[in-house]
Amino acid sequence: MVRAGAIDKGMFLLVKDQPHLVADREFVNPGKGSAFVRVKLKNLKTGQVLRETYKSNETIAEAEVYEKSGQYLYADDSGYHFMDTESYEQFTISNDAVGAKGKLIKEGDTYRIIMWETDPIDIQLPYKLVYEVTEAQDAVKGDTVTGGTKSVTVETGLDVKVPLFIKQGDKILVNTETGEYVERVND
Repeated sequence: MVRAGAIDKGMFLLVKDQPHLVADREFVNPGKGSAFVRVKLKNLKTGQVLRETYKSNETIAEAEVYEKSGQYLYADDSGYHFMDTESYEQFTISNDAVGAKGKLIKEGDTYRIIMWETDPIDIQLPYKLVYEVTEAQDAVKGDTVTGGTKSVTVETGLDVKVPLFIKQGDKILVNTETGEYVERVND
């Protein structure tokens, strides 16, 4: 159990018998009355977002989660398939749980998988990842009306806005939280 005043972004809570990730937290101390905490929770089984308000002295159950390493194998209609790097067991994370992160994960790479009880419920990505540009249009000289950026597609199918000098075959660093271009990577 954790006091509501001690809830922090990134914690896992058990709300309505479901594991939730604290996506955002706001502590409010009004002039009159007692302090309270507003939290934005993401259900790790369904992907739904829930907003809750707790008095700062209330207690909420923490979800008992643990991590394990999983190598990404492939995706299909049933979800994203991974292999445990220690036991070689295969498991699937639902499409809802992975969500937009599906365009950021690469086949063969190993990621941290969040487990609740025996179910994989979320994938933790590094803050930045390197991708190869697979589709890029050539920049047209003088085409800087749009601020000097163009859209390219990387190996996972993700579309990223990049500077005009990026071309097909280049490797770029992408922020996995925002999906934005960071810099070009030289081998």
